[in-house]
Amino acid sequence: MTEYNYFATCSKGVEDLLQHELVQQGITDSKLRTGGVAFSGELTAAYRACLWSRVASRVLLQLKSFQIASDDDLYREVMTIDWSTHFSDSNTLAIDCFSSHTKVNNSHYATLRIKDAIVDQFTQASGTRPSISKDNPDIRINAYLSDRECLLYLDLSGEALHKRGYRLEAGSAPLRETLAAAMLYRARWPDFYAQKRPFTDPMCGSGTLLVEAAMMAGDIAPGLLREHFGFLHWKPFDESQWQPLLDDARQRKQQGLENLPCICGSDSSEQLVGIARKNLQRAGLPADIRVSLQDATQKLTPCCRVRDEHGREVGGLIVCNPPYGKRIGQTSALRQLYFRFGKQLKANFNGWTVAIISSEAELARSIGLRAFKKNTLYNGPLKSTLYQYRIDESPPGRQTKAGAEDKKLRTDSAQGEAPALTEHAQMFVNRLKKNFKHLRKWARKNDIHCYRVYDADIPQYAVAIDLYENWVHVQEYQAPKTVDSKRAFQRINDVLDVVADVLEVPQDNVVLKVRQKQSGTSQYQKLDKKQQKLVVQENGLKFIVNLYDYLDTGLFLDHRNTRQLIRQIAAGTQFLNLFAYTGSVTVYAAAGGARTTTTVDMSNTYLQWAQENMEINGYGGSPYAQNKHRFIREDCLQWLQQAAKASQQYQLIFIDPPTFSNSKKMQDALDIKRDHVELLRACLKLLSEDGRIIFSTNARGFRMSDEMDALCYLREITAQTTTEDFRRRPAHRCWCLSRDESRLKLPAIV
Repeated sequence: MTEYNYFATCSKGVEDLLQHELVQQGITDSKLRTGGVAFSGELTAAYRACLWSRVASRVLLQLKSFQIASDDDLYREVMTIDWSTHFSDSNTLAIDCFSSHTKVNNSHYATLRIKDAIVDQFTQASGTRPSISKDNPDIRINAYLSDRECLLYLDLSGEALHKRGYRLEAGSAPLRETLAAAMLYRARWPDFYAQKRPFTDPMCGSGTLLVEAAMMAGDIAPGLLREHFGFLHWKPFDESQWQPLLDDARQRKQQGLENLPCICGSDSSEQLVGIARKNLQRAGLPADIRVSLQDATQKLTPCCRVRDEHGREVGGLIVCNPPYGKRIGQTSALRQLYFRFGKQLKANFNGWTVAIISSEAELARSIGLRAFKKNTLYNGPLKSTLYQYRIDESPPGRQTKAGAEDKKLRTDSAQGEAPALTEHAQMFVNRLKKNFKHLRKWARKNDIHCYRVYDADIPQYAVAIDLYENWVHVQEYQAPKTVDSKRAFQRINDVLDVVADVLEVPQDNVVLKVRQKQSGTSQYQKLDKKQQKLVVQENGLKFIVNLYDYLDTGLFLDHRNTRQLIRQIAAGTQFLNLFAYTGSVTVYAAAGGARTTTTVDMSNTYLQWAQENMEINGYGGSPYAQNKHRFIREDCLQWLQQAAKASQQYQLIFIDPPTFSNSKKMQDALDIKRDHVELLRACLKLLSEDGRIIFSTNARGFRMSDEMDALCYLREITAQTTTEDFRRRPAHRCWCLSRDESRLKLPAIV
């Protein structure tokens, strides 16, 4: 019998699993390579690998190894192979080429040269040639070109081997079957089913892990349901060697299904539960593999309970693929999902082993368990980690305080109660409830839709929580180095665990950010790319907010009264808004009857945002509006100098500068504590004799310089501009400045 050289490809990091599979199939001559395993053997070895490997992506037959110095060399080397011995001109053909060769470094061009050589050979011999088909070709040729060696392969698999033939439907982020198998191998599922221990996936999605676990435990060949392999169109294909392998696989499946352990799954999506059930049915698996509708974060209990010969319940294996990454959802909601899932595991799955895959270490930490093993796996190009945990009670007589708390959690859950909160967490919940009860009444009375509910009221829970109508924006203040990072992490999980329920919003509407000290250009740095904008209302006006992409949302809630003050004093004025951000104050000035508005900011993004805010309130779009409302992209410090030279005058100026900025768009760095006199002096040059400046700053420890007394009249109005939701922790200080002392008298804010 003829022996051939093969290369079985796989995802990076599972080469050892693939080699172990090949050894189990009787293949002894194998060598580990990056991205696969090289082996040799008769044709049956390749057939068996295609049929039985659970982690291989493709099985390739090596046709030729050579070296080249040019694309002409490549053409000549391909022409030396008698392609008519492999397929005929009636077959369809596809060629995949991967080149790192220094001279022939264009993979697309190299593919064309290989194709030309093959079809030219057929044309010269018979006058006809095979057709090229990228979709479902009869024959696939693979080429790998490097300076050291060039390799030509014929793909015996056809379609990638992860396509088992049973999955016709999937969820939004399906798990590849080969990755599911690798997860099960790493979690030592064969050891569990050998002992008849149960398996469950409480976030089963379309059921990939359930099917793979059942096929593995039931000794079912993963390729048994496939209708096509690449070798079926290969001329040397030997049906007499292939058919016995199929017959043996069918017999093993029949025997294996009689000895399946308890396997079950669940998911919170009714649609996915239906898809999973159909996939199990199409895979030919028994109906007693149950899939139920169940939220993994609430009252989760084992759907399979197994006892040993002494009547004691034994733990099984949980393997799941929780949502992670930007394809699925926001980090704050996912952290809460992991956190609550971890609570359910600790409360109800004592003695079980758990394996979860995630690309986000932060999410894995939220589960609240210490991994005893971690394996690197790749979900497509996404580097991920398989975290493995054991859920065990403390030994009798040596129970720690933490163990006692865990036991209480288990008892509470078993009785259908919510797991108990820690003392500090309960204090946080009580304070949040108290604040919400008071502020909700105040907000309803004053028709306020967006407000702050909590701002580090309890030092251990240093977060700011804002309501934007039906959305919650949580900002976690960066913990000082003196605070244990694990404890801080646990506390933010406590917040995410309860905030949606207390504030009566959907959990998916909770957004988390970490707010740390900003410096330089970082204050304008984009955090995300969701571009998910909401339109909220305030005092009868509309504003666009973005809760995801930036540290600030586009609407400073602490300036609600300040904006309303501007509205009440803007009538008939020429209004100037410096460091305008998203232009919310400009909208108020326009609504108050300002004769003209000028909005200055150095960010194109924020100026565009400001224009959109004006337009949705009816103050933009027309040529008249464009002349009345100007938007200027400029460094405010430089623009003030230019405006002074042009003798521009304004009756009302609002200025809310950053505490510090050294943006590359600015000529000079700005430190408001140091530079506020110079900045306000420049503003006074543009102020009419009867005009007003409203100046605000968020700088902690800010002190207005005594020099200002010689330049103008001024009065601090912070008490007037501070709103009810910021009384306990004022976010800004505010002054009114004027050359006319009588102008310091301001109307009551209504």
